[in-house]
Amino acid sequence: MTQPTRSVLDVLSDASEDEPVFGLGICEEADLGPGTVYPILERLAELGWVDSRWETEQPSGRPRRRYYWLTGVGRVESAAALAARAARRSRWTTSGPIPGMSR
Repeated sequence: MTQPTRSVLDVLSDASEDEPVFGLGICEEADLGPGTVYPILERLAELGWVDSRWETEQPSGRPRRRYYWLTGVGRVESAAALAARAARRSRWTTSGPIPGMSR
């Protein structure tokens, strides 16, 4: 899992279907560009981790927003993936020096 994907999941973890976050809001909060965020959202949607809906009415002065949130499966799977990554990193950092390498 890439750092940009983790950043997007972090933003989505605070969203819900009742309080979703819109695409450019995800870009701003994750500090990533739309060319990075939208493909991540598409991949997560294909996995069933993310759902979305368009704003129902056309606001004046801006395009309609598409809102995103993690599905139940997405919450479970992303938490498991992030926990597994943290466990791998913990093992790597606590295993000590690599033989033959000086500090």
